[in-house]
Amino acid sequence: MIRLLGSGLISPPAIRLDGPNCYIRPPLPRDWREWADLRAASRAFLTPWEPTWPADALTRTAFARRLRRQAQEWRDDLGYSFLIFDRATDALVGGLGLTNIRRGVAQMGTLGYWAGQPYARNGYVSGGTRLVLEFAFGQLGLHRVEAACLPTNLPSRGLLEKVGFTHEGYARGYLRIDGAWRDHVLYAILREEWQG
Repeated sequence: MIRLLGSGLISPPAIRLDGPNCYIRPPLPRDWREWADLRAASRAFLTPWEPTWPADALTRTAFARRLRRQAQEWRDDLGYSFLIFDRATDALVGGLGLTNIRRGVAQMGTLGYWAGQPYARNGYVSGGTRLVLEFAFGQLGLHRVEAACLPTNLPSRGLLEKVGFTHEGYARGYLRIDGAWRDHVLYAILREEWQG
């Protein structure tokens, strides 16, 4: 299992998980330009649903910091970040992460995701989500994966329901999104419910 790798891990392992229309893999330094370009072109589309972007969000330096943090999270079994690519063209289309990993009696994590505007609602994020759930329940041995989204984000709610998540509740002031504390709807899926 990935979480049993030694403390010498300086970057996520070279893994690639393939689905019918996309594949996911951990981000690499060479992904910076394509990642920054896609995020920049999709800024107006993404910012209503995300935490406020820092001023240097798309710089190479910020991307390198992000990769170092993600490598540390892999090493410490705290989080697993992936980019999503179109399987036919190798174009970067979005990203997802399995974060806030809790072990012990919990055995759970939190799913987050995004798609570049040109690729939204084309099945890439749902395909990537299926791959990361297979990884979470198989490779990582998790029992539960949670996700949350703004109540008004109907495409995100639809995606979660499409891949098998169950709506579990409503959380007031749950996350600081686009500069304000926002309510979220809460979803989860259990290993025994997963139809991978």
